[in-house]
Amino acid sequence: MQIQDLPYADPGVPDARSGPRFLWWLGRNQLGGQAKALAWGLLHFASVSALPFCVGVAVQAVIDRSGRHLALAGLLLLLACVGNAVGDTFLHRAAVTNWITGAARVQQLLARKAASLGSALTRRVAAGEVVAVSTGDVEKIGWFVEAISRFTAAAVTIVLVCVALVIYQPALGVVVAVGLPVLALAVLPLLPRATRRADFQREKAGRATELASDTVAGLRVLRGIGGEELFLDRYRRASQEVRHAAVRSARMWALISAIQVLLPGLLLITVVWYGVHLARQGRITVGELVTVYSSVMVLTYPLRHFEEIAMAYSFSRPSAQRAARVLSLERTTHVGGSRDEGPLSGDLYDPVTGLLAPEGLFTAVVCGDPDAAGRLAERLGGHAGEAVAPGDEGAGAGASGASASTSKGSVAGDEPVPEEAGGGSVPVSERTASPGAVGADEASVLLGGVPLDELPIGAARAAVLVQDKDPVLLSGTLRELLDVPASGAVGAQAALSAAQCDDVLAALVEGSLDAADPMDSRITERGRSLSGGQRQRLALARSLITDPEVLVLDEPTSAVDSHTEARIAAGLKDLRAGRTTVVFTSSPLLLDQAERVVLVHGGEVAAEGEHRTLLLGDARYRAVVTRETDDGTTPLDMDDETTLRGVLEEIEETA
Repeated sequence: MQIQDLPYADPGVPDARSGPRFLWWLGRNQLGGQAKALAWGLLHFASVSALPFCVGVAVQAVIDRSGRHLALAGLLLLLACVGNAVGDTFLHRAAVTNWITGAARVQQLLARKAASLGSALTRRVAAGEVVAVSTGDVEKIGWFVEAISRFTAAAVTIVLVCVALVIYQPALGVVVAVGLPVLALAVLPLLPRATRRADFQREKAGRATELASDTVAGLRVLRGIGGEELFLDRYRRASQEVRHAAVRSARMWALISAIQVLLPGLLLITVVWYGVHLARQGRITVGELVTVYSSVMVLTYPLRHFEEIAMAYSFSRPSAQRAARVLSLERTTHVGGSRDEGPLSGDLYDPVTGLLAPEGLFTAVVCGDPDAAGRLAERLGGHAGEAVAPGDEGAGAGASGASASTSKGSVAGDEPVPEEAGGGSVPVSERTASPGAVGADEASVLLGGVPLDELPIGAARAAVLVQDKDPVLLSGTLRELLDVPASGAVGAQAALSAAQCDDVLAALVEGSLDAADPMDSRITERGRSLSGGQRQRLALARSLITDPEVLVLDEPTSAVDSHTEARIAAGLKDLRAGRTTVVFTSSPLLLDQAERVVLVHGGEVAAEGEHRTLLLGDARYRAVVTRETDDGTTPLDMDDETTLRGVLEEIEETA
């Protein structure tokens, strides 16, 4: 694999059981590149190690006054220099290739996993950790992967040189052969402590990254309440903790580096002292002494790779552990496997809550708990079995409005398809499988009688699109934002008009210096230059362009004014006519446009019907929609049927 061949057609299936196993898997998938780097590394280190022998031969030739030996030494020295230059050049090329290709493989694996899990990823792994893995950790993993071949070449070279010195000059060669392994292994007792300090530094850095990510995401709110100084102080403290941890880690690595310098120096002194003693006795020649002395000096260079591989492993092991943790997350599927049914249609049915969204109708769902509504919306997109662990609530942001939530759960293999999933009518009490929170063992949502967790992920996302209540807008032009996979039935202008984006287009053009066409105007990162309502409407337009079989919207108009909301409700109903649309909302304006309204209370369907009928006849529904207080009154003093009818008339006037 060369850099120009990236990205991989298939990055493979990683061994994510642990960090070391993941590193081993990466190395095995780069055997060709590792072999090239090893070959060039052997040429480089062998050429460097041959230089002392050439110098020794030249010195002895001068002493013996042998021109032929001196010419031979010059020729050998020339060959060694050429081999050194060629080997070093192509070793660097091969090492960088291994680094980049290894990092690219990890990035592709992480991107594929993020696409597979959708919004479930940030519910199961902190958003800051995902950022750390996909940025700094990828580089550290690539460093270790490429350092393996250079370390192997250095280790092989040291062994070969020791053997050659023992054969060339046994008396001094034995001293070097015994001393070099001691030098290589002397720092091993310090590595566990250095690794622990490096892990502690990574932990502190990860927490600081999470804090910075959360602060930036909520900067607008922080400025509104004057809390930016509080969070700035928190980040300063976290940053100082990272600095102190980095200094402690650097001290340990400085000690290891000092040992790697001190011990070779002691070995060199020993060799010189003993060599001079042997030369005075006539047991070795001056040329042999120079050769052994120069060899010891040169071998300090490959010895440095022992320190590097120790550092690379210490820094990459926690990074690989984090990457393996993310990559080990799986999209739970039905025990019978997945099946490809082609384009799906039909009623959308949730056997856990009993919620039914008939095909082709505009269904509004009312939940008293916004968090429960968000979880149910994600479940309708296929997130059965993605329950949030205790203490993990709010670990990260939800899915982008441009992508469907598609992590799948499990469903009993012999569970019958309910009658109403095919279009029949069954009482609410008979449609409720098991009320309560969504868990890993609960049945999957059904679309046209087919469990979503049995579908390939691409088919599930094509069938059901879930727009989060806090959709994300990526930076770029408006044209690029709306360039999403779509059926082609809904154009950009129709979607923007239905989402009431006229003022948004005007604001984008006004904020762009060189964009005459609103479609060419640029949107800043996460749409931060727009208001919350403007971002919501652009995200809604993006979802409408996609035109999925089933569109699930979670509070799509929570940040817009009532008049705009009324127009959006009418436009949404008209544009999605004949298509299944599910909107989670408590807005009377949206509820009044819905063809069917469902109240979910206590984890199950409690009532269903038309908005006005439920408003007049169901106290629980009225309490949610009118914000009725605990003592039975509302802020508008709506205590009787006459007042409620007045509210309905106001809704009609607003619409």
